[in-house]
Amino acid sequence: MRRKASLILLALAVFFTALSPLLRWYAFPRLAKIPANQYQDMVLEAKDATLLDYGSMTAKKVDKVTIVQTLKGNVEASEKIERTAGRDVVVWDGLSYVQGPDGEMVSKFPERYIFDAHTQEPVHATGEMVDGDPVKREGIEFKWPFLTEKRDYEYFDAQARITAPIHYKGTQDFRGVDVYYFEQTIPWTKVPFPKTMPVEGITPESVAKTGTTRWYTTVRKFWVEPVTGAPVYGEEIHKEELRGGSLLGDRDKVTAFAGHVKMREDYIRSTVDLVKSQRLLVLLMTSYLPWGFLALGIGLLSLSLYLEARGRRPGDPSPTGPREQEPVSA
Repeated sequence: MRRKASLILLALAVFFTALSPLLRWYAFPRLAKIPANQYQDMVLEAKDATLLDYGSMTAKKVDKVTIVQTLKGNVEASEKIERTAGRDVVVWDGLSYVQGPDGEMVSKFPERYIFDAHTQEPVHATGEMVDGDPVKREGIEFKWPFLTEKRDYEYFDAQARITAPIHYKGTQDFRGVDVYYFEQTIPWTKVPFPKTMPVEGITPESVAKTGTTRWYTTVRKFWVEPVTGAPVYGEEIHKEELRGGSLLGDRDKVTAFAGHVKMREDYIRSTVDLVKSQRLLVLLMTSYLPWGFLALGIGLLSLSLYLEARGRRPGDPSPTGPREQEPVSA
């Protein structure tokens, strides 16, 4: 009976020990993915900003500029792309809507971002665009990969339509969450005018005829929770200028927008809470369960060997059969 129990324990030990690496290295990369129907929004603010008054073409100080960012999963588009891509794909239709202190629109900036649901790598397909212009992204945007590493990544800048390194700058504590801090600087770069302008009758084509160009620079900062790859906070030191052309008269340049853009406090709190809950689910598959199964397998193996050793102790009497009857002499 003792030997039978040790064999059962040995089988369980092998099962749980083998399950440990399978869960971490096989199951997790296939099960962990961004849902195709995910929706999220965020509000950012730039207080004491500088904003261009298109009526007088002069830069003015304003109390606040608000940016509302939305990302909406397009399930129909993702399923269509998956049929030819042969992998799980997420399509995010994004919109950055900028409004001035009076609530009037300053600009709106649509995007379609197509990426691998597991790795967050870009997937190039029809419909990938920024403000109506087809693009071919390289590098990540919006979200880092699961299990983010302490290294630089390539990050796509939608304004400039270029990819540039975003540098790992260290590990910090952000409101009780261990995060990796990343920073990217985009130097002054000539960029297109938004397709939707804040003044009726002004279009990118009409501005281009004046010879005036739009330039942009930013310092982009992200605090990323490394297990989920989700940013819990972000900032941008953002500047835009109009340069040259008859639109500015005798001026060489004028500030179109300048401000330190930060996440609004209520969105910081909700983002931190959401990331904490998602972090636990990822840790279950990458750490808690694999290490738990490994420890359980080792424990069961030890118990199996112990029972087997007890079953073979040298001091135990060996079993004897019925004694043969000795022949009786006549």
